[in-house]
Amino acid sequence: MGKPTGFLEFDRQERGYEKPDARKKNYSEFLKRMDNAEIRTQAARCMDCGIPFCQGTGSVAPGTPGCPVNNQIPDWNNLVYRDHWQAALVNLHSTNNFPEFTGRICPAPCEASCVLNISDNPVSIKSIECEIVDRGWDEGWIKPLTAPRGTGKRIAIVGSGPAGLACAQQLARAGHSPTVFEKSDRVGGLLRYGIPDFKMEKYLIDKRVRQMESEGVIFRTRLNVGIDVTVQRLLDDYQVIVLAGGAELPRDLPVPGRELDGVHFAMDFLTQQNKRVAGDDEKTAAPGGTINAKGKHVIVIGGGDTGSDCIGTSNRHGAASVTQLEIMPKPPSKENKALTWPDWPLKLRTSSSHEEGCERDFAVVTKRAIGEGGKVKALVCARVEWVRGPKGMEMKEVEGSEFELKADLVLLAMGFVGPLAPGLVDQSTAALDPRGNVAANTDDYKTSAERIFTCGDMRRGQSLVVWAIREGRQCARSVDEYLMGVSNLPR
Repeated sequence: MGKPTGFLEFDRQERGYEKPDARKKNYSEFLKRMDNAEIRTQAARCMDCGIPFCQGTGSVAPGTPGCPVNNQIPDWNNLVYRDHWQAALVNLHSTNNFPEFTGRICPAPCEASCVLNISDNPVSIKSIECEIVDRGWDEGWIKPLTAPRGTGKRIAIVGSGPAGLACAQQLARAGHSPTVFEKSDRVGGLLRYGIPDFKMEKYLIDKRVRQMESEGVIFRTRLNVGIDVTVQRLLDDYQVIVLAGGAELPRDLPVPGRELDGVHFAMDFLTQQNKRVAGDDEKTAAPGGTINAKGKHVIVIGGGDTGSDCIGTSNRHGAASVTQLEIMPKPPSKENKALTWPDWPLKLRTSSSHEEGCERDFAVVTKRAIGEGGKVKALVCARVEWVRGPKGMEMKEVEGSEFELKADLVLLAMGFVGPLAPGLVDQSTAALDPRGNVAANTDDYKTSAERIFTCGDMRRGQSLVVWAIREGRQCARSVDEYLMGVSNLPR
């Protein structure tokens, strides 16, 4: 334990933000790093609890408390407090391949389960984690870790999101020869094209790719497995295939007027902007036509992180107004700790994008879109209430509650329903679960198809980057054990 009385002596401090008016002028990250002394003070607040809920329970069930990758949080808090930064980095990397990703975009279930969160004053775990790895890059401590000898085993990993990257890095460090196949022009999956640069700049991915290439990972971009090359061809050339793609099929809005120009899936909108920031010209960034929010009244349907990302991007485009609609009731501003802690609580969350300017409305259903000249001009919505019925909570429209919202651009950010079946999934012949995901358990991550494994969103459905990293690591161990009989890789 760092400082036994630290949690009594020091107040919680978080990283600051650039002011909204300044940060909306560009797509750069706007978090302000704390200096080393401030971070050490925050690490001193860790109580080193007898049962560190922040560290995770090891369960794979969603909603369980703590960190899905089981970061040894009290240990590296103690090391930071004692100014042993390099040892803290080694400890952090022992459970998490990419803490610079999670330190920026993870919602931090660890902080929700911190004992100090009982009094709404948790340790600033996410800030400490991010500073450890950022300092590691600054000091040159992060270097390739090459295996002492090779096994000659070749593995094809389809998908270069956090699950595929984590799986590939672990397998390379075990001495295997992994090749990562990515259908896009750049590596990273949704980290690259789904997360706006103002939340995570892409040079972070590029640095990890260079490290992994030095460790023996091969990357093949612009190659869509199932379209450009068959699954059978990979099975002929590789000992094992790992399906690590995403849950890319977006949830649609089947209402009259859905076909109008100006109604788009959120990911089409976000991907275009990320390509522009990356330096692509407009023809490359928007081959199907430009989606721009400048001067428009934007409606974002969906209250999650993707919807929030659409808000931040729309404001940077210069939208006339931004309104976010959520079908669920407005959550309480503060959770009942006696009922929820240490689990992830349901409460109203205000993101940095919300703070930059938008209207939020809850318990609203979209009934139809109104167009003029083939372009969307308004949405007709209604209020709903949630009542208990024979099958649980049911949605009921409030009679006479219809209202109209001006809309020049409608972005559908209602989540994803599973992986795209045509091509890769169909050719794999792997069985699917009732939700349409590729079926596999978390003991061995094997699918029903011979020599094919799966992990990440393609297996579990839309989830967090930290869950993807966990599954990629665990899948790598299972593949290593399958190929060699035993494995020294951590779970």
